[in-house]
Amino acid sequence: MKAIIGLDIGGTKVLGALYNEAGELLERGKKKTKANEGIDTVMGQVYKVIDGLLAFPEVEVTGIGVGVPGLVNQKGVVTFSPNIPFKDFDLADRIQKKYHLPVVVGNDVNVAMYGEFRHTESSYKNVLGLFIGTGIGGAIIIDEKLYIGQGSAAEFGHMVVNADGAYCGCGAQGCLEAHASKTAIQKAITTQLHKGRKSMLADLLKEDGAVIKSSSLKKAFDESDPLAVEVMLKAARFLGIAVGTLINQFHPEAIIFGGGVIEAMGESFVDLIAREASQHAMPGLMETVDLKCATLGDDAGIFGAYQLAKATI
Repeated sequence: MKAIIGLDIGGTKVLGALYNEAGELLERGKKKTKANEGIDTVMGQVYKVIDGLLAFPEVEVTGIGVGVPGLVNQKGVVTFSPNIPFKDFDLADRIQKKYHLPVVVGNDVNVAMYGEFRHTESSYKNVLGLFIGTGIGGAIIIDEKLYIGQGSAAEFGHMVVNADGAYCGCGAQGCLEAHASKTAIQKAITTQLHKGRKSMLADLLKEDGAVIKSSSLKKAFDESDPLAVEVMLKAARFLGIAVGTLINQFHPEAIIFGGGVIEAMGESFVDLIAREASQHAMPGLMETVDLKCATLGDDAGIFGAYQLAKATI
C-alpha cells in the first residue's frame, strides 16, 4: 500500500501523519520541537517523527509534505521563521537527502488552508484562507491550486488596514496583524487593565498564566464584559476591512477562517467580520462569497501537507 507523510513543524511541537492514497489516516506521530536548542535538535525531532511513521508495516511511502511557519520559497528553502531557528535553511533538501524521497515544503498557513480546502465538500475552485492566531496568515487557492507567487504570497496579516495605527513586528505600521491577531488583542487588553479598567479578563489572565486563552476571550465576550466586547469588536472591524478589500481584489467563491481565535469565538465572530466587510466590499460582490469556519483544527496542517505532496510530487 502506498502512502504519504504529512508534517506540521510548529514552534512547540512537530506533528506528523501517514495517509494512504485515499486520504485515510493510518498513523500519527508527535514530538516537542525544542526550538530553543538549535537547528540540529529541531531536525532530530523531525526525523524521530518521520522514522516512527516509516515504521508503519506494509506501507511504501512515496513522498513527504511539510508545513512550517515563516517565509518559504518555491524551492523549499525557509528564508525566515519567527519561532524556529531556520534562516535560509534548505529544509526540503535536508529531508530529501536523508530519506531519498521527494519532499515539498510550504508555509504552514498556506498548507493548513489547502488542507481545509481539500476537506471541504463543495464545488469551489477559488478560495481564500484567513488564519487568525498568534499572528495572522493567509492562503490563496486559484483554480483549485495553491498560489504562492515566488513562495510567500498571501501574507494577509501584513495588509495595512490603518496607516497611522500600531507598529507591527514586521517593522511596518498599521498591519492587520498589529490590530487583530491574538497578540494584538492581548496587548490591547493588558494596556487597558494597566490603566485601571475593571474587567473579568484580569482574573482570567491570572488563571491562564499571563497569556490569555482564546477560550477565556470567548467566555468574557459572551458574558458581555465591556473590555472584552470593546477589544473584540475593534478586532472584528479591522478584520472586516481586510476581508472587504480581499473580496474586491479576488472575488473568491469562499473565504475560510481558521486559527485559535476563530476556533474559540465561532461563527458569531465571523458574522461580525462579515458585517464590517459589507461596508468595504464593492456593491454586489459580497453576496456571492461564502464565509466559513475551518473544521479540521490541528489536523489541518498535517492533512494539508499530505494533500500538497499528493498534488505536487
